[in-house]
Amino acid sequence: MNRRQAIRQAVLTAGALSLNHAIVSTQEALPAAGSQTAGIRHSACRWCYQDIALEALCERAKDMGLHSIELTGPTDWPVLKRYGLTAAVGNDTFMSLTKGFNDPANHGWLQEKYRQLIPQAAAAGIPQIICFSGNRNGRSDAEGLDNCARGLAPLVKEAEAAGVVIIMELLNSKVDHTDYQCDHTAWGVALANKIGSPNFRLLYDIYHMQIMEGDVIRTIRDNIGFIGHFHTGGVPGRREINNSQELYYPAIVRAIAGAGFDGYIGQEFIPSYSDKLASLAEGLAICRLD
Repeated sequence: MNRRQAIRQAVLTAGALSLNHAIVSTQEALPAAGSQTAGIRHSACRWCYQDIALEALCERAKDMGLHSIELTGPTDWPVLKRYGLTAAVGNDTFMSLTKGFNDPANHGWLQEKYRQLIPQAAAAGIPQIICFSGNRNGRSDAEGLDNCARGLAPLVKEAEAAGVVIIMELLNSKVDHTDYQCDHTAWGVALANKIGSPNFRLLYDIYHMQIMEGDVIRTIRDNIGFIGHFHTGGVPGRREINNSQELYYPAIVRAIAGAGFDGYIGQEFIPSYSDKLASLAEGLAICRLD
C-alpha cells in the first residue's frame, strides 16, 4: 500500500465509524418496538375496500387484529359492533371536502347535520367525527380560519357535552385536492388554538403532509397535542406503505408512540395487490412493528 492508498483507507475507515455512530445514535433516539407502541390502536378506512362487503371486511379485520373500520356512518355502526369493532372516525353522506366550514354560506346546513350526527356518534360509542375546511375559492388563510372557527365553535361545545371529538383532516392541495384550505399543519394548529377545546383536533394524514411540507416526524412531535388521529399512505401514489415508497413508517410509528399518542392509526392507502386484504395485513404489520 502506497502513501495515497493509506490516506484513502484511513479516510474511509473514519467515515465508516462516523456513519455507524450516526446510525446507532438515530436508533437510540427512537423508542423501541413492542410495549412502546402497545397503546396505539389500529384502523382501516372503509372506502379503500369498498368492493368488499362490510360484514366480510369486519370478519377479516377482526382476525387481523384491527380495532376499527373508519369513515363509516350511522347505518354501518351496528354491523361493526356485532364484530366487536368500532369506527375510530365517523362520517356521513352529507359531508363534502370542497364545501366546508370556511364558507359562512355552509354554516347553517352543516350545523344542522352535525347536530344530528354528534348524538348519534355518542350513542354508538364512536369517539370522533370528521369535518373539512372546504376549498379556498379566493379566501385568504386568515379569512378561512376565522370562518371555520365561527362555524365550528357551537358544534364543538355540543361535542364536549356529548363526549365526542370533532377532527378536521389535513389534505394536500398540490396533487389530490386542489384549493383545499386546511393543507398545512400550522394552519390547522392555529384553528385548534382559536377554537380552544380538547374536543377539536386534527387528523394528521401522513401521506398528504409529506407532499405538502415533509419533515413528518418533527412536525408530529411538535404538534402531537393537537392531533387526534393519523392516516397512512405511501408517497408517491398513495399505495402500500412498504419499501416501495419514500417514507419509513416504522420510524414514524415509533415517533408517534414516543410522543405519547394512544389513539388510532388508520390505514388509508389504495391497495395495488390483487388480494387487497393481504395488502391491508402488510400495512398493519408495518405499523404494529411486528
